[in-house]
Amino acid sequence: MYAIMGITGKVGGAIAENLLAQGEKIRAIVRNPEKAARWRDRGAEIVVADGDDPNALASAFEGADGVFLMVPPNFAPASDFPEIRKTLASYRAALAKALPKKAVYLSSIGGEQASGLGLITGSHLLEQTLGDLPIAHAFLRAGWFMENHAWDVTTAQSEGKIFSNLYPLDRKFSLVATADIGKAGADVLRQEWTGTRYIEVAGPEQYSPNDIARALSGALGRSIEAVAVPREKWTEFFIGQGMPEGRTEPRAEMVDGFNSGWIHFGVPGTEHITGATSLTSVIAKLVANESDEA
Repeated sequence: MYAIMGITGKVGGAIAENLLAQGEKIRAIVRNPEKAARWRDRGAEIVVADGDDPNALASAFEGADGVFLMVPPNFAPASDFPEIRKTLASYRAALAKALPKKAVYLSSIGGEQASGLGLITGSHLLEQTLGDLPIAHAFLRAGWFMENHAWDVTTAQSEGKIFSNLYPLDRKFSLVATADIGKAGADVLRQEWTGTRYIEVAGPEQYSPNDIARALSGALGRSIEAVAVPREKWTEFFIGQGMPEGRTEPRAEMVDGFNSGWIHFGVPGTEHITGATSLTSVIAKLVANESDEA
């Protein structure tokens, strides 16, 4: 049986789907049991535990063949990431108490870097905070989520454009579908190993902002243009997307890291998994979902 955090999200849900498909039993660790009803209906054990409650988490981890952990996403963290540090301290205490045989974590491309990461700093902190515990570890350093481009569907539909902070527009970046991260996570959980593994998880190929525009063109049946947002306009742009003032710098630093090549794959000592899900299929699904919600 495998204990899974984040099961109501895309990555945790994909890991659960893959484990169930392989006949495994799962334990869903949730804060709100009502959101896990569909997993209960499929035979999952439901355990209620807050990520900042180490005793409840330790109880949730006990008896599991392996656990999957991820830090809840925070796109506008306070300075020095106090929320993430608090959660990671709870995770560490829970793992140290329960000592499951192995743990798989959602980390990120760039997680090995100690600076210049912006939002990805949370993944670096995760690796540094938990990696020395006396259990088997596997950190999944996932690429840029293809699903992040859900935000492009609206402007593509309304203006025929997407506005990109990643550039040059023809430069290709490492993108990956959450379905492929979920498959990788489930496969690794079922494996046996000792020590610590760092595993890069990428899509079947790299994609540029222009490729994203082309995928949207195909899905929408009209021409979509990619437009680069000037660096000096990023703060205004992020606030326009709903980010609070004074909290935009970590996101800007992260994107700068991608654009400069500081955040990259091909780190020595890492494994590499290549997924099978194409950008076009993910974009088509995002467009379909937007149409269903309209």
